[in-house]
Amino acid sequence: QVQLVESGGGLVQAGGSLRLSCAASGRTFRDYAMGWFRQAPGKEREFVAAINWNGGNTNYADSVKDRFTSSRDNTKNTVYLQMNNLKPEDMAVYYCAAKYGFKDSTYYRTASSYDYWGQGTQVTVSS
Repeated sequence: QVQLVESGGGLVQAGGSLRLSCAASGRTFRDYAMGWFRQAPGKEREFVAAINWNGGNTNYADSVKDRFTSSRDNTKNTVYLQMNNLKPEDMAVYYCAAKYGFKDSTYYRTASSYDYWGQGTQVTVSS
């Protein structure tokens, strides 16, 4: 089992920034690719970003490319999502997820790929 706990969500004005963190425990963190997804009210959960096991490559949804950056620190068992220039349409509950494996991050764009999920953290963007 892998336990994931997100933090860092909150209320921010449009154009502002937030950094989400996801702390993992339970298994060897570096054996897992990590993903970020979000879900707004009345909408399906959607892919935001993925990062491979060693942070060597990342993959982003077109809607967040050039604004969001995912990184990880395997010594701290933590993955991050830096969100800049936030827009009202970014408002959602953000989830991190873990998938055992060592493939390129492009393999991890779908929610069904993941084995473990965090409880989510709310991001609210005011216009």
